[in-house]
Amino acid sequence: MNYGLSDFLTLIGSLGLFLYGMKLMSEALQKVAGEKMRSILSAMTSNRVKGVMTGVLITALIQSSSATTVMVVSFVNAGLLSLVESVGVIMGANIGTTVTAWLISLLGFKVSMSAISLPLIGLSLPLLFSGNRSRKNWGELVIGFALLFIGLQFLKESMPDIKNNPAILNFLTSYTDLGFLSYLLFAGIGTLLTILIQSSSATMALTLVMCNSGWISFDMAAAMVLGENIGTTITANLAAMVANTSAKRAARAHLIFNTFGVFWMLMILPFFLKGIAALNMWLGGGNPLETDPALASVTIAAVPVSLSLFHTIFNILNVLILIWFAKFIVKVVTKLVPTNEKEEEVFKLKHIKTGMLSTPEASLFQAKMEISLYAKHTKHMFSYVKEAFNETNDKNFNKLFEKIDKLEDENDDMEVQIADYLTKVSETRLSSLSSKRVRAFFKMVDDIESMGDSMLNIAKALYRKREQKAWFPQEVRDNLNKMFELVDEALTVMYNNTERNFEDVLTKKAYEAEKEIDEFRTILKQQHLNDVKEKKYEYKAGIIYNDIFSECEKIGDYCINISQSISEIKE
Repeated sequence: MNYGLSDFLTLIGSLGLFLYGMKLMSEALQKVAGEKMRSILSAMTSNRVKGVMTGVLITALIQSSSATTVMVVSFVNAGLLSLVESVGVIMGANIGTTVTAWLISLLGFKVSMSAISLPLIGLSLPLLFSGNRSRKNWGELVIGFALLFIGLQFLKESMPDIKNNPAILNFLTSYTDLGFLSYLLFAGIGTLLTILIQSSSATMALTLVMCNSGWISFDMAAAMVLGENIGTTITANLAAMVANTSAKRAARAHLIFNTFGVFWMLMILPFFLKGIAALNMWLGGGNPLETDPALASVTIAAVPVSLSLFHTIFNILNVLILIWFAKFIVKVVTKLVPTNEKEEEVFKLKHIKTGMLSTPEASLFQAKMEISLYAKHTKHMFSYVKEAFNETNDKNFNKLFEKIDKLEDENDDMEVQIADYLTKVSETRLSSLSSKRVRAFFKMVDDIESMGDSMLNIAKALYRKREQKAWFPQEVRDNLNKMFELVDEALTVMYNNTERNFEDVLTKKAYEAEKEIDEFRTILKQQHLNDVKEKKYEYKAGIIYNDIFSECEKIGDYCINISQSISEIKE
């Protein structure tokens, strides 16, 4: 049989259909279980065992260890997970990703899923055109599941028939009897394939099909699976390239964990595979290591389940061994990735820099965390305004003013970048709730940016005061310090609300903080008019005084606007 370009393209197309089915199923799963999935990740504690279980559950749900690890990197980036906690979740993700192999080996090879895939698509087609978003998500989930197995069937059929094409078998055979070098070679192939395809699950499916077609033996397939474990770490490391130091460390921890696991397994691979073969026979299957040509069909049939057993048991053992060394791994990555001292003082994106996630809902969750960080930065900027007001040394004041001016520029840049990200999300298919959230997020970002403008205006007013040598009596200084404290309280309530779930927003507290600012502003305004008449201070000082407490009142308005925007999303 001649295996030409057309046959090769058919093989690539089959892999493409399989990948598309997996992508569709993964995205639909994230939509169906998205909120619960994110709640579980958000509620992570320092308990490493719980971290592992969370990693298993999330990855089993979304069918992508890469998506889980990218999300973990994003959470570490935000400070929501510590490095030790993130290591536990990443370990669990390695176990969770083995679910795909079991689906394929038990259903894809044991049951003719392709025969029922088209009827499944037919049944779910009405759901796909439903106006109800939940039903549509379930329709996409079933269709993705069906396409995955249709792609797998095409993949099996498009593999060259080695009985009629022995040259391929001879080519592979020449590399399978090199002992430990063969293991390294096939591990390298597995790593390279996973990096190229960007999905260890898809590479695992390809490996299972190659085994089922008789292309490679069980031991070489196991070596490829080990390589896939290294290749899958590339996604998180790419995501961490634009993240902060902690996120980079989390990605390196993933690489170290997987690489060390592969290293110790390669050392004992022949003995371990004999144990897997014995276990498979005890469970009623065949011997995947059988070399008798007369039993070739039995051997090939035994490989998929045996390979899934190997994949799962290896990952579980690796976790059981290395979970006790989580703190040591953290120490190693801390040495490998030193702290960037400039990081803390710069206002910059931390979450959406890792890129959009595979669903709009997940991307909006990233945007929410970024907006919360944006609010935190702006709140921090106000601390410099308060410091500048009470600074008596001109040189120190100028440094503080330059810092506030620089932070306001960075604040503006952050607004543009978050708005651009939200625009991209809004161009995807959104549920009515997600559309509502996008609109609310746009409003929140605009209000936070306006806060930064008001803070800079206060700093400019203080700069004018020094230039004009305007003098404030002690009573005015006390009044402004009190106003600053009220604004600080409103900013704290606002920031805390951006950190909370939509259902837990403390609107009452936000209204109370804003009301206090408004009432005090009214008192100051009336008192200011009287003081000007009585000439308690110069008119130019009065103008600056009025500008400062008016800008403070504006900040209070922006704070309540943000809390209202979050509150309205839950309705």
